[in-house]
Amino acid sequence: MKRPANALSLAVLTLLFEKPMHPYEMSSTLRQRSKEESIRLNYGSLYAVVESLRKKGLIAARETLREGNRPERTVYELTDEGATAMREWLSEMLRDPTPQFTDFEAALSLMGALPPDEALELLKLRLRALRLDSNQYDGVRAHLPEGFPELFMVEGDYSEALRRAEITFVEKLVDDIEHDRLGGLEMWRRIHELRAAGHSGEEATAKLMEEFGHLLGIDP
Repeated sequence: MKRPANALSLAVLTLLFEKPMHPYEMSSTLRQRSKEESIRLNYGSLYAVVESLRKKGLIAARETLREGNRPERTVYELTDEGATAMREWLSEMLRDPTPQFTDFEAALSLMGALPPDEALELLKLRLRALRLDSNQYDGVRAHLPEGFPELFMVEGDYSEALRRAEITFVEKLVDDIEHDRLGGLEMWRRIHELRAAGHSGEEATAKLMEEFGHLLGIDP
């Protein structure tokens, strides 16, 4: 069975692997465990995921409960097919690297549409925010009780490792722009000079190819 793109589906299956639950308990458990920091979670989408898994036969309604004046709540349990799918999907996600199309990567690929000085200031702001998040995580780590199981911090540690790698990358990018070491920076500045001087996009691009085409392997 093809793995769904939404990791919330896998989260529901792993929760029901622990014990039968109703959707509200699923949501509360995920939030209590701070899983919304690593899995996109909202109550409406959770209900849609639960219904989708039910239709596929991966989970089944076990019973319907009513507590006091609260609305009825359906408790779901994992089916044998659901347990198999959970193991297969989780194994695949742990084993196989897949492309992650992040907003930052997309922004870097399109950064040339902003003037270099403006992009530089925005990158500095990002760097400040990344350092703040890293410091906050260090604070969380420092206040954990002695002997706290590492297992329950694995995803946070992974996020922090990515964050520290991004900090290193952005620090270098900022430094390279500030000290004119970024290859293509002259061309980047020139396109914005031409646009600021009133040239249309087509005119500016043509002029740019005349001046820098040789660097791109393009004959004028």
